Amino acid sequence: MIEVDPSWRFHYNTPLMNGTFFPKNPKAARRWHVIDAKGQVLGRLAAEAAHLLRGKNKPTFTPYLDEGDFVVVLNAAQVKLTGNKLEQKTAFSHSIHPGGLKLVPYRRLMEEQPEKVIIRAVSGMLSKSKMRQRMLTRLKVYRDAAHPHGAQQPQAFSLS
Repeated sequence: MIEVDPSWRFHYNTPLMNGTFFPKNPKAARRWHVIDAKGQVLGRLAAEAAHLLRGKNKPTFTPYLDEGDFVVVLNAAQVKLTGNKLEQKTAFSHSIHPGGLKLVPYRRLMEEQPEKVIIRAVSGMLSKSKMRQRMLTRLKVYRDAAHPHGAQQPQAFSLS
């Protein structure tokens, strides 16, 4: 028979088990990243942008804290959609009123508002919580290569 030391006991109500973990430095500095969307596939671009917005690239990542960086996406009009998505995919929205359904084909959306295509794709890849809207405020999308965020000294981010 195995003998167990009676001085060793498992305590259920230790302070480590009762509290929520809060990092010592919750206000980490947010970096600025620039992603050039020229010739990039929409889904891969959106996945990387969501990864940076959420802060999963940082060693201090905590799922319930908003520690992400700013992301600037340039050349949104030149992003690629694979397959027949340009003809077949539609942007769905509803006003919650009878007859309030709006279906906009992605071909028209890419011509008129290519920024909205990237915002919708990134939004779908973020966590479905109250933090999603806060993270999306740090996403800046521009149709061409010019942007007004030069003072923040953004770093170029290459998609691999």
